[in-house]
Amino acid sequence: MGEKAAPAFFVHYGQGEHVNLNRAQLGEELEARLSGLGYELVQLEWAGGPRRPVIRLRVEREALDRPVSLDDCTTVSRGIEAWLDRDARVPESYVLEVSSPGLERPLTRDKDFRRFRGHRIAVTGTGALRGRSSHLEGELLGLFAEGGETASIRLRLQGGDEIDVPTSLVASARLVHEWRVS
Repeated sequence: MGEKAAPAFFVHYGQGEHVNLNRAQLGEELEARLSGLGYELVQLEWAGGPRRPVIRLRVEREALDRPVSLDDCTTVSRGIEAWLDRDARVPESYVLEVSSPGLERPLTRDKDFRRFRGHRIAVTGTGALRGRSSHLEGELLGLFAEGGETASIRLRLQGGDEIDVPTSLVASARLVHEWRVS
């Protein structure tokens, strides 16, 4: 994390008309195709309308050997857009946006919570979290699930209190980049 880099982006605009699509199934297929290119899907967002959907992908390298670059985003975009262009479920007038996760990357998978243990994160809830605010920041201590219960994110808050926040109450979680002035 010592390396500072801005998120990289690559945007592709397709052409055409509205088609109905199954987003969950398409997301699974995108993950498999990305893996074949040497990348992992960190986050998939859908925006826009049914006639011109915007498909936003945040990706990282499977090898985790370096940050995602503009060249990586271009590789992913070109590797995915040909498949999307041929897929009858995707409207021809889609927009594909590919980017790195960025410095304040979203934490979307269980392995993200393991990988970034010890880092400062922000958690936004669907309501108040543990009788506090709907937005909490603290040191990530891990992701825990005991006896088949819903998983919880364990945080150490600034005052030293440790709390568990059930993932079922979490709308989003992300890293908090700590800017250092030298």
